[in-house]
Amino acid sequence: MPANTPPSPQEKSPSEQIDDIIKEPGDWRGEKLSRLRAVIRHADPAVVEEVKWKKPSKPSGVPVWSHDGIVCLADTLKSAVRLTFPKGAQMQDPNHLFNKRLDSKTVRAIDFYEGDTIDEATLKALISDAVRLNTQKSASSK
Repeated sequence: MPANTPPSPQEKSPSEQIDDIIKEPGDWRGEKLSRLRAVIRHADPAVVEEVKWKKPSKPSGVPVWSHDGIVCLADTLKSAVRLTFPKGAQMQDPNHLFNKRLDSKTVRAIDFYEGDTIDEATLKALISDAVRLNTQKSASSK
């Protein structure tokens, strides 16, 4: 379903689908994903929530936050909640939050484990940088 198309009455909105994805694990991972979602939405109130890549192995899909392109996406793993930034290699990460996909030429990710605290100010700065990269790209192509 395109991001701007309202859901049909029997279809859930992307935000409602993400609510369901958060409830799925039934443990700390759902709580962590919920907190990350709140930080993302606070960092960029204009962010658009989407659910993409539904497939048999992941029927609920993947929560995605976009602003003139994908800002980040979340994945609930067995022992972590991963926040992936498709343009992470271009982003400023002075506090070294990225701890996965460090050898990728484009993508960077952060795995949050049980008991990890979220450095909200630093994460908001990363999200703002991802939005800046997206909006800078879209402004220069106009």
